[in-house]
Amino acid sequence: MKPVLTLDHIQKYYGNEGNLTQAIKDISFTVEDGEFLGIMGASGSGKTTLLNCISTIDTVSAGHIYLDQTAVTDLKPKQLARFRREKLGFIFQDFNLLDTLTLRENISLALTINKVPWQQIGSRVQEAAESLGIAEILDKYPYQVSGGQKQRCACARALVGNPRLLLADEPTGAVDSHSSQMLLSTLLMINETRLATILLVTHDAFCASYAGRILFLKDGRIFTELHKGSDSRRTFYEKILNVLTMSGGGQTNVC
Repeated sequence: MKPVLTLDHIQKYYGNEGNLTQAIKDISFTVEDGEFLGIMGASGSGKTTLLNCISTIDTVSAGHIYLDQTAVTDLKPKQLARFRREKLGFIFQDFNLLDTLTLRENISLALTINKVPWQQIGSRVQEAAESLGIAEILDKYPYQVSGGQKQRCACARALVGNPRLLLADEPTGAVDSHSSQMLLSTLLMINETRLATILLVTHDAFCASYAGRILFLKDGRIFTELHKGSDSRRTFYEKILNVLTMSGGGQTNVC
């Protein structure tokens, strides 16, 4: 099986020659098709920078990133914009929904931008909404629904374009514990039933326990990794906590 995402000796520097900081130090890994990968690390470990490089928001200083064997790091600006729209789906902590549009219109927007024929948009939006349990509120505005429903709308918007890679950046940070658990269960369902490839960045061990594999970053490098395998989620959660303790990043200061 060919990997969806490959990082090949990625490095990232900030600043100039007089004040140069290396945020990412020679990171390499692959993400298989249909994998649910989590990334954790203390503040300053480089995980946000890594996510920005993968999402093409930031450029790498050295190394290559491949998505479906396309060298993302070699794409021109216009090609990058198209690549981002067609290949990547994003779920943000603060939802990034437009309050002047209904949930239906927010989800449709991604398809409209990609010039999907209008005859297909309605059915695709409906399918995504039904799979996430928000079909009955599609004609409401974001300010009329709960935080959990907003986040499910954000998930539907990210999925409706059938991206090759779904990037979730602290997706539970702006919702309560009940909505957080619902969202994580939804991401797991999306991964298992739709075989969506998900890359999740989180500071929370409970959130990370839904992933099948976790990379732990420290000082810009991969410190270690955990595979869930046949473990229960509770056992995997305890193993995550042990790694965080071992790496000097307890639950309270890992972000």
